[in-house]
Amino acid sequence: MINSLRKTRPHSTLSIALAWAAVVCGCGEPAATPPAATTPAVATSQPSAPAPAPAEKPKAVAESEAPKPAAPAPEGMAWIPGGEFTMGTNDPDAHDSERPAHRVEVGSFWIDATEVTNAQFRKFVEATGYKTTAERPVDWEVMKTQLPAGTPKPPDDQLGAGSLVFTPPAGALPPGGLDDISNWWRWVLGADWKHPEGPGSSIEGKDESPVVHVSFDDADAYAKWAGKRLPTEAEWERASRGGVDGRKFGWGDVFAPEGKRLANTWQGRFPEVVEDQDGYPRISPVKSFPPNPYGLYDTIGNVWEWCSDWYRPDTYRLDGEVDLTVNPKGPEKSYDPDEPFQPKRVTRGGSFLCSSNYCSNYRPSARRGTATDSGMSHLGFRCVKDAGAK
Repeated sequence: MINSLRKTRPHSTLSIALAWAAVVCGCGEPAATPPAATTPAVATSQPSAPAPAPAEKPKAVAESEAPKPAAPAPEGMAWIPGGEFTMGTNDPDAHDSERPAHRVEVGSFWIDATEVTNAQFRKFVEATGYKTTAERPVDWEVMKTQLPAGTPKPPDDQLGAGSLVFTPPAGALPPGGLDDISNWWRWVLGADWKHPEGPGSSIEGKDESPVVHVSFDDADAYAKWAGKRLPTEAEWERASRGGVDGRKFGWGDVFAPEGKRLANTWQGRFPEVVEDQDGYPRISPVKSFPPNPYGLYDTIGNVWEWCSDWYRPDTYRLDGEVDLTVNPKGPEKSYDPDEPFQPKRVTRGGSFLCSSNYCSNYRPSARRGTATDSGMSHLGFRCVKDAGAK
């Protein structure tokens, strides 16, 4: 069974991320389905064929029928033709938040061919003077609104600027094993996009690596500055699937065809044993692995990517019996039964921490909720632009 079913919490606020709380997670999936939904999703009912059964063979996009771009490609972006596709999965081994498979239609759009890099993010910061969430002290007054009533204030020395850094154990896993995510995540004061491992570390020589330690607000601010926006999760999945429905992974149904690794995922036994099988034991520079049929790199693995949708584990069930959902933008607000006070947005794609022995989120249908103020060692983004936008 897919190990993403392990019941660990997907993320937390920066406050909960502090060592004293230890309730964040690295590559875990959302908890079980919450109570019956009360917030309607954005959907339009139209006559259409029902979602295909899991056994249905992959179906490629008829390129001759797909809409073509009316203008040259913006620099560094790839064209995604509008149309229908099957979103999610009916695979019984997948996490419940990925089901049911359902038909979705999205319009055409442009999307960054790669995750936003350190070099690109640096241009934004230099042009605007922007300070990321991880570079600002934690505001306890804001933080406590996202926690259960009565949660004690953490020590003042833990409320400084910082972020979550992946810190694998030296040797065997401590007590708690894979059920205790504090065994590999550490709140580090001074960690941010320029210092990904904390004070003393840097991104020198890593211009082409994805920027990390960016919150949702950081990603959204960059997108607006660049004249773009963050993708909806429907747009993201449409792009990640590369025009083919029904595949388990972004490239087919075999994880490593003929032994070739096609995405940057964990190599070895997570988290204590890493085997450098491809030269990238952690984050890899963009374009280190082959692109998908749409010309996109690293939509699977490397770093998780922010989407614009609010997160709910039951998003796909909010629509009820709808044949076709058109340009969905997600629920009106987030809800995660594990952390009901915490606003979360959808993140997609998995990361270099995804592994067969802990969480196999290296699939186009995999999704999770991430606290909007979270920054982490394996969290980045890419942007989209509407068709016809200049």
